[in-house]
Amino acid sequence: MYRLLTIKRVTVANIKFALCQQQHAVGHIIGPKMPYRENTLLLQPTKLRPFLNGEDQKAIYCQWHGLLKNQKSANTDLSNSMRSQSTVSTNTETLDRKVKKRKKRKARYVELLEVTNNAASERKNRVKRLKSKKLQEFILKIDKEIIKKIKNKRLKPQTSTPQTSKCLSQPTEYRKFNMDLLNPTLIESGNYDDIPMIFIGEEKSDITDQQLLNNPEKIQNILKSFDDIKDIIESTQYHSHVDNDTYCATSDPQHSLLAEEDGDVLDSSVPFFSPEDILVDTKSKQATSVKRKTKSKSRSEKGAFQSKEQEMLSKERAMKINLNSYLNVCVAAGLINRGYSTILAYRQGAKYKNWRKLIGIDLYNIILHGYAEKGSFEKLFNCLKIIEEDNLKFNEQTFAAIFECLGRLEPTEDNLNKIRHYIEKAKDMGFNLHQIMDKSKFAYDQRDIALDAIQRILPKFEPIYTPPKMLYDNPLVNHLDDKVRPIASSEITTDLMEGAEIMNSKRGYSKEQLEQMAREQLKIELDGYISIKSIAVNKEFANTEYCRQKLKDMEGIWRSQIIAGLNRDMNTLGAQMRYKPPGYISCYIYLKTLDISHYVDILTKEIYKLGEASETYSPSIGSLHKGLGQRVQDRYRVEIKKRNGVLEKVGEVYSSYADFWHHGNTSDNTRQIWQRCVHQSRATGPAVDLEEATWPPNVVKGIGRFLYNILMRDIKIDANVMRQYQKTKPNLLPAFYTLFRNQKRIVQEEVKPHPILSRLFRAACQQTMTFDSNLVPMLCPPQPWVKPRNGGYLLNKTDLIRLPHQAIQQWDRINNMPVENLYPALDSLNQLASIPWRVNEDILDVIIEVFQNGGDHKIDVPQPPSSLPPLPSIPVMDNTATNAERDKLFKEKMIRRRKQAEMYSLWCDALYKLSLANHYRHKVFWLPHNMDFRGRVYPVPPHLNHLGSDMARCLLIFDQPQPLGIDGFSWLKLHCVNLTGLKKRDSVMERLLYAEEIISEILDSADYPLTGRQWWKTSENPWQTLACCIEIAKAHRSPNPAEYQSRLPVHQDGSCNGLQHYAALGRDKEGGASVNLSPSSVPQDVYSGVVVLVEKARKEDAKAGLQIAEVLKGFIKRKVIKQTVMTTVYGVTRHGARLQIARQLKDIDDFPNDWVWPASSYLTTKTFLSLREMFTSTREIQDWFTECARVISGVCGKNVEWITPLGLPVVQPYNRQDKQISSRIFNASTDMYERPNVMKQKNAFPPNFIHSLDSSHMMLTSLHCEREGLTFVSVHDCFWTHACTVPELNKICREQFVSLHSQPILEDLSEYLKKTYSFKPSDFANDGSAEDGSKRRSNRILGQIPKKGDFDLQSVLNSVYFFS
Repeated sequence: MYRLLTIKRVTVANIKFALCQQQHAVGHIIGPKMPYRENTLLLQPTKLRPFLNGEDQKAIYCQWHGLLKNQKSANTDLSNSMRSQSTVSTNTETLDRKVKKRKKRKARYVELLEVTNNAASERKNRVKRLKSKKLQEFILKIDKEIIKKIKNKRLKPQTSTPQTSKCLSQPTEYRKFNMDLLNPTLIESGNYDDIPMIFIGEEKSDITDQQLLNNPEKIQNILKSFDDIKDIIESTQYHSHVDNDTYCATSDPQHSLLAEEDGDVLDSSVPFFSPEDILVDTKSKQATSVKRKTKSKSRSEKGAFQSKEQEMLSKERAMKINLNSYLNVCVAAGLINRGYSTILAYRQGAKYKNWRKLIGIDLYNIILHGYAEKGSFEKLFNCLKIIEEDNLKFNEQTFAAIFECLGRLEPTEDNLNKIRHYIEKAKDMGFNLHQIMDKSKFAYDQRDIALDAIQRILPKFEPIYTPPKMLYDNPLVNHLDDKVRPIASSEITTDLMEGAEIMNSKRGYSKEQLEQMAREQLKIELDGYISIKSIAVNKEFANTEYCRQKLKDMEGIWRSQIIAGLNRDMNTLGAQMRYKPPGYISCYIYLKTLDISHYVDILTKEIYKLGEASETYSPSIGSLHKGLGQRVQDRYRVEIKKRNGVLEKVGEVYSSYADFWHHGNTSDNTRQIWQRCVHQSRATGPAVDLEEATWPPNVVKGIGRFLYNILMRDIKIDANVMRQYQKTKPNLLPAFYTLFRNQKRIVQEEVKPHPILSRLFRAACQQTMTFDSNLVPMLCPPQPWVKPRNGGYLLNKTDLIRLPHQAIQQWDRINNMPVENLYPALDSLNQLASIPWRVNEDILDVIIEVFQNGGDHKIDVPQPPSSLPPLPSIPVMDNTATNAERDKLFKEKMIRRRKQAEMYSLWCDALYKLSLANHYRHKVFWLPHNMDFRGRVYPVPPHLNHLGSDMARCLLIFDQPQPLGIDGFSWLKLHCVNLTGLKKRDSVMERLLYAEEIISEILDSADYPLTGRQWWKTSENPWQTLACCIEIAKAHRSPNPAEYQSRLPVHQDGSCNGLQHYAALGRDKEGGASVNLSPSSVPQDVYSGVVVLVEKARKEDAKAGLQIAEVLKGFIKRKVIKQTVMTTVYGVTRHGARLQIARQLKDIDDFPNDWVWPASSYLTTKTFLSLREMFTSTREIQDWFTECARVISGVCGKNVEWITPLGLPVVQPYNRQDKQISSRIFNASTDMYERPNVMKQKNAFPPNFIHSLDSSHMMLTSLHCEREGLTFVSVHDCFWTHACTVPELNKICREQFVSLHSQPILEDLSEYLKKTYSFKPSDFANDGSAEDGSKRRSNRILGQIPKKGDFDLQSVLNSVYFFS
């Protein structure tokens, strides 16, 4: 005798029938040999066939399903109670909410039915009391009345035989079939859904394990018996009994689903209940709202939203984002029916809430393509009927899905008629076939299948694809399109083309080299990470090799533990999902999109990261969850691109792109080249620019939390692992634990490794470091930005704009504007990303030597925390120490602890930079770029780039060398002097003369950087100075310096660039002269000018007897107030300025520490007063910006937004967010409907607007330098190029500054603000109220442009020190 079921069904049976406490693979173990009667119809179909025909079986199963439906929530509780090994906790908050929304919680009952040869009993028992003892009593008890009833109606005695009678009446013990005889990969894979498990009777069983294995026919009979019953169950339909507090999504039987993709009965039989988050009965809703008011206010009542309507709109928007992501994941995981049932559930909820925009045609298109891929036209047709019922209009993507589905079916007459019908329907709705093929986005073979369907009716049809728009639409850059060829002429010619100098900075690489580079880059991105050798010198211990081997062994054990935990918890999550309504969105579906091997790799890397983390600092548990979930999402994105054919398509397009780089004979920029290549390959294959649905933040954190549960509870470490020479039994302990640590005013939960695990990692002295593939430079030219969603890395997702997840207003503005308006900003990013780099090996070797010898803080090389001197300690029993001494020692310990944490952070940062630089030596690489919401540009790789400190900037040089030429050597010397900061007030000629005077020091520094006179260490930027000294020495010793091929970037830095823009906006003649907008014989240093004014005020206060003025005598220097002057125009507060000045005073050895804080307060006040005195028009413009922002955010209640001169829309993402936002999806925060943070909006608008102007100036300079063939790189307002092209850069830089500020910037801003925010006449009540007065005052402020001066912008063209 036998019983057969899948492990999934064992789980279901354990929950619903408790299976008589028998030991199962995933069940609750009561006893190994509990008596069992053959009573369960589900498990004994073949035994009962002599007594029950098929109709009787079906009737009994219908009754079973109907009775179980009403107790699904109680079964969930039972499931959680019986799974003692699961690490997935029950969501009690959700259960509480469900209880609150019901009028009355009715007792749930389950009817237990036993049928044997001699007896049949039927009992009703409360689900909560359904325990093992009750079940055993039920099995042993016989109800004679029910026996007679069942015998008379269903059992036929003439069919009974002694054998079957005996079989049904005797209790039987079962043992599990030996699964070890099967392939172990079946179990390790975790795909338990369809793995059969056979339980064989212990007593008098004629079936053994070996007999089953040697008798395939026997196994097939067992499987057939099981499948027969499974078919009966899955074909069972029953009517849903909906309570008064819920709504049924649909009552039309044609819209119901028979079975889910994985064949599970519970997935297919759940009725379409609307999600309880949006569907509640009116009465119960009112009761619930009364209860909630007593506990907490809604977010609109707290002030986060302006009204309830805004809050509801925010929920609708957030829910739509979540649904879009969830449906895409359902289709990717192959669970299309679940996605369809979800959209139906929310469809009904949207009607109830009057959310007309929640379920749009774009969401239905996702499901349509899912059914089209499977060729399931019947289900697709049902979905189309729903769309028509909702009066939604088809779009091109809808018809593309229809034609794809029909194209996957055999070309029968019915199929051809349907294709004809939908072709005609598309024409009736205003769509032609060319438009459908052109506007739709296709994945893998969808385009070819849809085209094949159309060509069945129209054999000669060939789609015509609209060429992309390639030209600008901005007066500042339109002239750059003069030499661009039409899209039709895309062939590569041999004759040198006019305008081909745009490729000057990109030449030098063959097509074969570029393709090989692209293959290497794709491999890194497909792996998801890169491992490099660390340059840290670790002290090896005697047991280092032993610990490394142990760590390797432990990794294998950890992987097995992760697999076991994932399999267990995923099956538990799956069991819980079966009792949820279709509208329930769970992380389970997201987790099913990846193979278990990916999770194992991700968690293993997380173990190493935690094990090697700092002892003094750990990120919060929330940030760890978010980071881990984000890595899962990144891996999902790469895997989806592999599945939908984008990987192959990118390779095909990139090959054509490399061909253009190889020949270098085109007048197109990189964006236009990529557009040509994509357009040429549109006829076949998937689209390159498929949009990726971003996972909601709560899902990302939920996935991270799920995986961290496994890491915390399943990963073990042997407590005796460090005992090398002692034979002890393994003592497994949790490898990680949590602790709560005070971080300023909050207490945060942190994850720490077990001390033994930390010791193991330290003793192993790991020699490699691992970085995610989106954190390192690229080995090939990046993919150009063509649209806001695609650019940067070839496969990894790169965000165009760095924004918090709740900031969606700016994305809306970007998505709704013509893409050609964004071309100037995108092309500037592409130009910066197209510059090839290499590591400056000469300077790298010197820095590594200093770093490995303990560092030197004086030259910006961090020291390890171990270099801190120990603090003196006071014995605990020392009674001679006073309380003041103990307090002082405690404060010193806290200061030392903070200093140690800071030093470790800086040391790790330098280690990352130097290790990556050492890895990329001898290699050429590229840096993809993106920008922040204001338009300021940044390299995407955070560690190895040209932004940052002096040490970071000196590490990189251009890969393409240029000869110095006639003036290049002089520019190198001038650059060296500029880096020292010693001659900022001297003219160019005086600086060059000084360079000649110190040429011996320069050569000595280059030859003996660490053993010579070390003049370079006296510089403000010592490492960049040393790099320049080495380059000067090489050029100086070359036979002809003019022919020396130089790679070193030469800088041209703006003179307090923020003040330059303010002075140009206000045409401030005096202010412009102080920041070098006007020509002068020597540079005007605004910082030194402020120092003169502050020193003058200090002397007056000292004469008046002010003590702090006396203390500051001789300490007011340029370096002390430089940062404060620089950041004043960028909105630095008084407190921030005070901290900046205090930091500089602390670095002065002779300044008394006790006076640092009072002196910083005094200098902050005097600095601000001096700036107001120097820049009058600047202060007026800044005040107008502040008033406009106050009116917009305070009176209008909206976020401040504007459009930069280059067409980039900017929205300030500062809102009043509720810190305790629920994890439920409709409470996701969005800045579109929330009340703005008035304080942040008004304080940030002036600096943000100026930042958008300096980024516009940089972008204009970038685009014009590229068109002229110059190598150009920027660090905000510091522009880099080759020494030989500095004069051309200076000319372009000044011309574009004048061109930018010749536009009516303030006038255009005022008009835009009035158009967007001003109140209309109909908005006034004309009743003399304060509200009316506030509105009129707001309109007046938005139009009050500050008066301008008489400064002549053209004088900037002749200013030598404007950028120098």
